[in-house]
Amino acid sequence: MRSEDRVVETLRRLASMPFLDRRELAAVTGWASASAHGALAALECRGLAGAVRHAAPLMASTRRWYVSAAGLRLLAETDGAAVGDLLRSHPVSEHWRRALLRRLDAVGVVYRLASAVAAVGGPLDFSWYRTLALDAAIGLDDGRTVGMVRWGATSDGTAFRRRMWRLLDGRGSGVGGLLVIVPDGVRLRWARRLLARASVPVRLAVERNVPVAGLDDAVWFAPRGGDALTLDAALEGVRSRRTFPSERGLRTLSLPDDLAVAESGMEVQDHLLPSLLKPSDKHLLDTLAQWPWIAPSDLGGLMGLSAFAIAKVVGRLERFGLVVRVEVDGHRRLALSDRGLASLARRDRSDVGTALKRWSVGPVDAQEPFAWRNVRGRRSRQLVRHLGHTEGVHGFVARLACQARSKGIDVVQVDPPHRSVRFFRQGRTQGSVHPDAFGILRSGRERVAFLLEWEMRAVRPSTMAAKLRPYLWYYATRRPVDDHGVEPVVLLVLEDAAVEARFLVIARREIEQAGVRVPLRVSHRERLEQAGPLGPAWRGVDATEPGSPFARSREN
Repeated sequence: MRSEDRVVETLRRLASMPFLDRRELAAVTGWASASAHGALAALECRGLAGAVRHAAPLMASTRRWYVSAAGLRLLAETDGAAVGDLLRSHPVSEHWRRALLRRLDAVGVVYRLASAVAAVGGPLDFSWYRTLALDAAIGLDDGRTVGMVRWGATSDGTAFRRRMWRLLDGRGSGVGGLLVIVPDGVRLRWARRLLARASVPVRLAVERNVPVAGLDDAVWFAPRGGDALTLDAALEGVRSRRTFPSERGLRTLSLPDDLAVAESGMEVQDHLLPSLLKPSDKHLLDTLAQWPWIAPSDLGGLMGLSAFAIAKVVGRLERFGLVVRVEVDGHRRLALSDRGLASLARRDRSDVGTALKRWSVGPVDAQEPFAWRNVRGRRSRQLVRHLGHTEGVHGFVARLACQARSKGIDVVQVDPPHRSVRFFRQGRTQGSVHPDAFGILRSGRERVAFLLEWEMRAVRPSTMAAKLRPYLWYYATRRPVDDHGVEPVVLLVLEDAAVEARFLVIARREIEQAGVRVPLRVSHRERLEQAGPLGPAWRGVDATEPGSPFARSREN
């Protein structure tokens, strides 16, 4: 291919796939890396394309390329089309550019997956979607079409279920198969059950594995069980159909302005933030999204960062207006600002209004002093209302993370209360347990999971029995293992040794009457502070001496 032809072909590819990096461009076109690099350099030299820096926790720093207004005019002239036609048929208008920049971390994950698909199936066609349940669709060289769906970390299960219903009932679909990216292993298992009866072949993978998986890495799963699959095997079941779904176009189309991303601070436009933030910034934002109202020391424990490093990252994010410090009872707490919440919601295709109604820490009335009643977000308000309980849970998971690092144990996952709820069927009714945290640890080949109950109010026999009863129902089913792959230990933290002794008597009686085995471990605050979450701080129902909470888990 002549160099000028390659330049024009690169413009076409960047028009259909804005913000590809050099490596991804080479993969989806089938070119050598040097050819892709030369074409991009030529476009930049002639002012036909530009690039933004991008780095994320899952991906190293790279330059992501886009077609400039001059490049769009040249491409329209070369193809004998009007610029307006190009704006209608490709995601290159100002509106599209802003949307993709807001989702740049998700865009990078999707493009890395598209690159891997191209390595298996050859050069491909690609289409982004703005309003459909699909994020994107890939047309393989052999005529098959694969839809791509990413479940963002801040998007809840209800929103994801609705997206899948829109696909499963046929609206916005028409593809021959689906590749679904999910945030973590627990939600992978939940999504597999949800999609077990999908009308097209579906394969699912955890997001952290997608950008780094090689062609021989088995990270994909079918909904109905079986061994993990390589991407090549995952694509084998895709039907021989090539239908790209269509969606209603934008009403207003305008040529994009030149990007200027050298600014810093609050004056930066929202859509440019993902290209300016560092991986450590984004990691901290994701952590605060899960644990609002956290103390800086506990945040450092969770993330494995020193007080100086936390202060540096928080200060940078404050300048962007993404994080706020709130003084509560003379102590500093950290949380996402409304701008930070909106940024993560847009990244994950979640509703910004819903995120703010749930999690905003802003005041209902700015003229009134701080109080829990004056916190706007519904869930955020409850956390600060019971701040002593919230602090206890934060301190537990932070110390757990620190102790695990010191022992060489991997913290695979640790979830806050709103991500730890588990539902199950109890006869014809639906039951649920509402732990204060959930986690998975891994040491070698052994995985252990836990459900935490930080309980300082269960002091009477009736309240103790009521606290235990939902777990008796839950463990009477197969759902504990189905939900997590291993049977999780229930960790219950009480106020003092006297309450612990009374609770163990009640628990022993309730468990014997129900005839259900519950892997229960009980501790109290003082002993936990001395031994730590992974130390000999816990007593079982029949144990006389405290021990470690994590016996070998029962594998699924």
